[in-house]
This record gives sequence, structure tokens and C-alpha cells, in this order.
Amino acid sequence: MIKRIAQTAGFTGLLAALLLTLLQSLWVAPLIIQAEAYESAPAASEVHEHAAGTAAHSHDAEAWAPEDGWQRVLFTTGSNLVVAVGFALLLAGLYTLRAPTRTAQGLLWGLAGYATFVLAPTLGLPPELPGTAAADLAQRQLWWIGAAASTAVGIALIAFGRHWLLKILGVAILAVPHVIGAPQPLMHSMLAPEALETQFKIASQLTNVAFWLALGLISAWLFRRNPDTQYAA
Repeated sequence: MIKRIAQTAGFTGLLAALLLTLLQSLWVAPLIIQAEAYESAPAASEVHEHAAGTAAHSHDAEAWAPEDGWQRVLFTTGSNLVVAVGFALLLAGLYTLRAPTRTAQGLLWGLAGYATFVLAPTLGLPPELPGTAAADLAQRQLWWIGAAASTAVGIALIAFGRHWLLKILGVAILAVPHVIGAPQPLMHSMLAPEALETQFKIASQLTNVAFWLALGLISAWLFRRNPDTQYAA
């Protein structure tokens, strides 16, 4: 079983990571590069404050970042591979509890993963371009974890709960982090134009949808293709 999970996660993560890197290189990365141009402008390098009571900060031009071209692509591919394999391991582990009877069911698992790790958290904390004001990092991370966890529990109760009360409870749990609200900066500001930010949000959502659908479909196909009987002693 462990070998089955590892093989499913390894191949799935590799293929899904390559797809995500391709989409990001063609669509998302150019938008980030445009935003970085606004962030690195002379006016943006000066120390400034976003609102009264917030700490002044400066943009350090010497901070390391992968250069445009092969270095950025290589760095992005490595990061995507780690993330994709981790999520594929999660899906393969869940398949051992409720194995997909058809490969197409992997699309539903992929949509559930997208809703849990992308859609629900970004309803409160949308993807941000460089140079965008943001709330405290620790608070955002804590809210993100809570949103993802509540979404996972809520979806599980709605999908697998046998009593209607469990399904209602699932809906309530889904709403909890959004009722609490995500942490926000004292003043919203960004260096890039609003139109560029809108394009970035759309591109981020669509690339993540494609990534999660591929992750679910490929993992379900590989998991069903390699039954436990192949690994029996």
C-alpha cells in the first residue's frame, strides 16, 4: 500500500507540477514581472508608511530573488514539484479510505482540493502582486490554515455525512472563517495598477483550477491502475 501511494504521488506530482509551471510561465509570471517593475521604481525604493500607526519599511533592492529566465523557471519548477507531490500524497492517502471507482471521480477530488486550499482561503486573502500592502504575516497564515481546515471538514461532512444535520453542520463550518474575517492591512494600497491586479487574480485562480483538476484526474487514474494485488508478496 505504501508503495502504491508513493508511486501515485510521485508521478502525479511530477506531471501536475510541470503543467502548473508551464501555465505560470506563460500567464502568471509575466504579470508578476510587470508588478516588480513598479515595485523597483525609484519612488518605490524609498522608505514610506501605508497608514498612521504602521511601521515604515523599505524595499531592499539587494534582497535575493531568482533572475528572469531559466533561474526563475527552475526555482518555480522545484517549488511546484514539492507542493504538487505533497498534495498528491494527501489525495493518494485519502483514496485508501475511499478509493475512486472511476477515473473521472478524480475530478471531484481535485475540485474539493481546489476549494479547500485555493478558493476558500483566497475569498479572504486574495493573491497579491509584489508591492501590495498586507496584514501581519503570522495572522494571515493562521487565518489561512483555519480557512483550509474548516473547508476540508465542511466539504467532508456535506459529501459523506449520512444525516442531514451533519450536512447543515458542514455548511456552518464552511462559513466560520469568513464570518470571523481575514486579517486586513490598516490601509489598502498597491503600486501596480488595479487592472494588472485583476488580471493576476484571474490568472492565479484559473491556473490553480487546472492544476487541481490535473492532480485529481492523474492521481485517480494511477491509483486505480496499480491495485494492491501487484504489490502483494
